[in-house]
Amino acid sequence: MTKTDRKTSADNSIYDTHAADWWNEDSFLHTLKTGINPARFGYFRSILDQLGINLASLRVLDVGCGGGILSEEFARLGCNVTGVDISSASVNTASRHAQQENLKISYLAASGETLPLQQASFDVVVCCDVLEHVEDLNQVLAEAARVLKPGGIYLFDTINRSLQSYIETILVAQEIPFTRFFAPGTHAWRQFIRPAELTILLGRNNLQLQQLAGLQPGISPLATLREILRLKLGKINHATFGHRLKFQRAGSLNGSYMGYAGRTLFTQP
Repeated sequence: MTKTDRKTSADNSIYDTHAADWWNEDSFLHTLKTGINPARFGYFRSILDQLGINLASLRVLDVGCGGGILSEEFARLGCNVTGVDISSASVNTASRHAQQENLKISYLAASGETLPLQQASFDVVVCCDVLEHVEDLNQVLAEAARVLKPGGIYLFDTINRSLQSYIETILVAQEIPFTRFFAPGTHAWRQFIRPAELTILLGRNNLQLQQLAGLQPGISPLATLREILRLKLGKINHATFGHRLKFQRAGSLNGSYMGYAGRTLFTQP
C-alpha cells in the first residue's frame, strides 16, 4: 500500500504484520487491551446486565476479533464465544492464547462482509475497532444482522469523522513522528463514521439503535501528551501507557464512541 493509499484507506495488513504482538505489552496493539478494553467492556456488560440478559452460555460473536483481547473477556463470563477476523495470522495468535488461558473460544479466519455462519445463530454480535476499517460498511452490518437472532443485541465502537478525531487519532496518534504511538496507516480519516450516518445504516439493516456513548481518555490532553512523551522516551511500555490513559465513558461523541442496537423482530420491507 502506497503512502497515498494509506491516507484514504486503513492499512489492514498491519494486523498480519503485527499479529504476534496482540499480547505483547511493548506493542501498540496492547494499548487497546489496557487502555480501551476496560471502559468499553464495562459498558457492554452494564448494557447486558440492564437488559436482564443471562450471560452464562450466551452465544457471542466477536467480528474483527484480532488477537482475542475482547473475545476472552466474554469467555471469562461463561459466554459461548466465536471470534472472526480477516487476518488469519491474528486468528492464530488468538487461538494460541485462548489455549494457554484454558478458554474455549472458536476462532475463524473470515471477512465481516461474508460470515461463514448460520442465520440467526447468535444472541450478541460484538464489533469493535472494525467499522472504521472496512470498505463496505453496509454489508458488514447486514451480515451482523443476518447472524443475530431476532431480538439479539449488537454491541459496537468506532470513531467519529470530526476535526477532533483528525487531530487526535490521525495526526497525534499515528502521523506526527514526535507523538505517534500507532503504526502509520492504522486508520484513515475518510473511513471514520459520523453517528448520524451509522444510525441510518443500522436501521436499514434491521438494527435499531438504542444508545450511544462517548469513549475518551480520563486524563487531560496535557496529561496525555506527558504520557506519550514518557512512552516515546522508553520510560513506560504500551501496557502502562494504556492504563494511564484511563479511558472512560463520556458524553461527547466527537472522538471515539460506542453503543448498542437491537435486532428487530421482523425484517423491514
